[in-house]
Amino acid sequence: MVLPFSPEGSQLVRLLLAVLLCCVVFALPAAAQTEQQTEPSEATKAQPETLEELYKQLDLFGAWAADCAQAPSPANPHVNVASPAEGLVIELHDLGPGYAANQYSVLTAQPQSGHRLTVEMLFQPGAPNEERQTLTFLLGNGTRRTMFNQPQGGPPRVKDGVVVGRNIKTPTLKKCL
Repeated sequence: MVLPFSPEGSQLVRLLLAVLLCCVVFALPAAAQTEQQTEPSEATKAQPETLEELYKQLDLFGAWAADCAQAPSPANPHVNVASPAEGLVIELHDLGPGYAANQYSVLTAQPQSGHRLTVEMLFQPGAPNEERQTLTFLLGNGTRRTMFNQPQGGPPRVKDGVVVGRNIKTPTLKKCL
């Protein structure tokens, strides 16, 4: 029989302590890593689950215009963003008298870095001229501006906030109260 305080027992106790210490040293980081993998981060928890939630979080619903007090025109489009039914986000662009209203149905939206939002939209959904488009908006301080617009399979119409071929900057729209 080995007694804990005998020379042989002391070696046994040291060996058991060393094994226990190794188990603790190697097991704690593994347990922490497993916990990190199963626990969602605060950023993940804050991510909206639906398109409507994202648009609500970014405060995009409502009326927008370069100058809300002035009548709609090509230089001052009035844009109304709404969700008339669950799963549906639409934009109506009023360019003023003599222009047909443009309707967009938002298909997807993905926040990007630098206060940008990239969206896939259907222009004039259900109409013969229906067209899928990719747009990027610059958002901030109650404003939005189209920085990029490209129809599927076609050349960009807006690059870096400038209408291609016209050298005209896209207007910065403000949220109307």
